[in-house]
Amino acid sequence: MVGRQSKSGAKEVKEFDDTKAGVKGLVDSGIVKLPRFFIHPPEYLPKSSSTSGTSCFQVPVIDFTGYEMCRRSEIINEIREASETWGFFQMVNHGVPVCVMDDMLKAIKEFHEQPSEVKKEWYSRDHKMRVRYFCNGDLLVAKAANWRDTIIFDFQDGPLKPEAYPIMCREAVSQYVEHILKLRELLSQLLSEALGLKSDYLTSIECMKSEAVVCHYYPACPEPDLTFGTTKHSDPSSLTILLQDTIGGLQVLHQDQWVDINPIHGALVANIGDFMQLITNDKFKSVEHRVLAGRVGPRASAACHIYPNRARKYRPIDEFTSNENPPKYRETHISEYLTYFRSKGLDGSKALPYFRL
Repeated sequence: MVGRQSKSGAKEVKEFDDTKAGVKGLVDSGIVKLPRFFIHPPEYLPKSSSTSGTSCFQVPVIDFTGYEMCRRSEIINEIREASETWGFFQMVNHGVPVCVMDDMLKAIKEFHEQPSEVKKEWYSRDHKMRVRYFCNGDLLVAKAANWRDTIIFDFQDGPLKPEAYPIMCREAVSQYVEHILKLRELLSQLLSEALGLKSDYLTSIECMKSEAVVCHYYPACPEPDLTFGTTKHSDPSSLTILLQDTIGGLQVLHQDQWVDINPIHGALVANIGDFMQLITNDKFKSVEHRVLAGRVGPRASAACHIYPNRARKYRPIDEFTSNENPPKYRETHISEYLTYFRSKGLDGSKALPYFRL
C-alpha cells in the first residue's frame, strides 16, 4: 500500500486522477494487477470467512403492502425494531415501479461505459457542481482508494434543469427521483410514528428535507481480495434509500459480524444515517456497512442520501432526553457534519463520535 504521505504515492494518485478515466479506465486498459494506492492494509481486508457474509442472520425485509390501513401498525413496529437493532431494512411493495428502478440502473451503467473522452467533461471534485463524475470522493485524503467510480446528482438546492443531466441519464434519473420523493414522504411519516411521535414530526423539523443521489459503478476487479468496493463506513445523512442491482457485495455489521444484504429484484434498502442517530439520541442506529470488490461485474447502485435543512441546527430531540438519559451529542448542522465527514475520508471510523458530548 502506498501511503498518502509519500511523494511517490501522492504523485501516482495525482496522475491517475488527472486521467479522469476512473477505475473503468484502468479496466479498459487491461490491467491485471492493482495500482498500489488501491491496495488496503492486510489488517483491514476481509478475512476469507467473512467475505461471504454470515448466514445465521438476515437483514429484515418489510412488506409495505397495506401501509395506509390494515397493516400500518405492524409495518411501523417492524421499522422500529429494524431501526433500533439493525439500522437497515429492505423494503418490498414500496410503490416505486420496478421498470423505473431497472431504467435507473441501466442509465448508471450507460454513463460509466461511455468512452473516457466523452464522460471526462463531467469529471470534478468541486462540491458546488450539482452533477459531477469522479473516482472516490476521498481519493486525495484516503489511505487507500476503493474500486469504484461515481456520478452524483445533487438536489439539495432544488430540482435540476434538464440540460444539467448527461443525456442518457436525464429521463431515468428524473423519473426515479420523482418516485423516491414520494417514498421519502412516506418513510418520514412511518419513521416519526416508529419513534412514538406524530406522523408529521420529522417533516416539521425538516429532518428529511433534501437529497443527493450518488450512483456508484463497480467494475469487475482483477484482485478483489486486496481492495474494497467501498470501505467500512456509516452514512452522514438522516436516511439513505439504496437501489442495488443483483450482483451483491453489500454487507452490514451486525453483532460484530458482517452480514450480506442479499439483493431482491424490486426491493429497496433503507438505512438510518448518522444524523438520525444524533437527533434520536441513539434510539435509532446508524450502522457501519461496506461493499466488497468482486471478480464479477460491473455492479451498479444508486444511494439517495436524505439530508436535513442546511440552515437549521439540530440536537437530540427533547422526547429522547431526560435526567437519566441526557443528550449524548452537541448541537450541530449538516454542513459542519459533512465538512468533518469529508475531511477524514472513508478511513474505517465513524464520524459521529466527534460530535459526542
